[in-house]
Amino acid sequence: MKKSVLIIFLLVLASCSSNDNQHEEYTPVPAKLKIPKLFEDKLIKPVIPSNNPLTEEGIALGKKLFFDTILSKDNSQSCASCHNPKKAFSDETPFSKGVNGKFGSRNAMPLFNLAWNFDERFAWDGKEFGLEKQAIEPVQNPIEMHSNWNTVIEKLQQDNTYLDLFQKAFNTNKISQDLVTKALAQFERTLISGNSKFDKFLRNEVQLTPEEQNGFNVFMDEARGDCFHCHGSNNNPLWTDNKFHNNGLDATFSDLGLGKITGDPADNGKFKTPPIRNLSFTTPYMHDGRFATLEEVINHYSEGIRVSSTIDPLIKKANQGGVKLTAKDKADLKAFLLTLNDYDFINNSDFQQP
Repeated sequence: MKKSVLIIFLLVLASCSSNDNQHEEYTPVPAKLKIPKLFEDKLIKPVIPSNNPLTEEGIALGKKLFFDTILSKDNSQSCASCHNPKKAFSDETPFSKGVNGKFGSRNAMPLFNLAWNFDERFAWDGKEFGLEKQAIEPVQNPIEMHSNWNTVIEKLQQDNTYLDLFQKAFNTNKISQDLVTKALAQFERTLISGNSKFDKFLRNEVQLTPEEQNGFNVFMDEARGDCFHCHGSNNNPLWTDNKFHNNGLDATFSDLGLGKITGDPADNGKFKTPPIRNLSFTTPYMHDGRFATLEEVINHYSEGIRVSSTIDPLIKKANQGGVKLTAKDKADLKAFLLTLNDYDFINNSDFQQP
């Protein structure tokens, strides 16, 4: 009888020693975003969920996961495969190639200043609500990473390095989809771009050339470029309204955009306004990557607008094909747009592959 009790005691002891209780309680170190002064001056506050506060350990874990091919079916692709830091976390091709050599139908959006997406709708069509949920779909998408979360969790659970990192970030080594996406979201919220030439101009650190100044004037002039309604101004350092618009790309739609998500025909052909920072690095442009150069983008708004039933009323002179810019105004508008390139961002060592 005593022998049986001893055996049971030893089995219980062994069980206890194999769970999380073998680890000492660890308190992650709170982290703060490095918020640019212009963002603070405009009282633009980041969106950080109360159930996923930023910590140094969570950000470090998210960074490792972002660059790790372990999330894909055949260990060949990471998040960074389609979101290259040197391309402002976008892709250089119109469509990105998945693990089976298949291509998607949308251009990879750049990733920066995501903590200021106030309506919390992500992707070109707004299908994902919240940065944490946005990270779920690419792992299981058959034309992206083509894995499944059970397999991913199993692989991570067998990696002692990850067990330690999750323990430090979330006080558990029982890895889950929820914790993986929370860590990824923490890292992605740190991807902040706010030190372009135009930012420095607004801080009175540099001057614009006459061409760049005229380009900004074109951008702000309702009778010329009229770009600011959707893309913001010197009063909006995000350079996007984060809303959805039909900007006259097509008369009919093979891709319904927001309309497919809402089911409302009035939303057909509407896509999220991308930020116009870092345009030199985020080629090609538009949701389907149809424009290879900024000149093509400017020409579209100048004389390439196509009218449809849902075209945005902010698109002026749509029935005339666009705003009809002069050659000089086109060139100067491009010069201004290039002042929004943030070289510090794409070269930031905090954002490069570890």
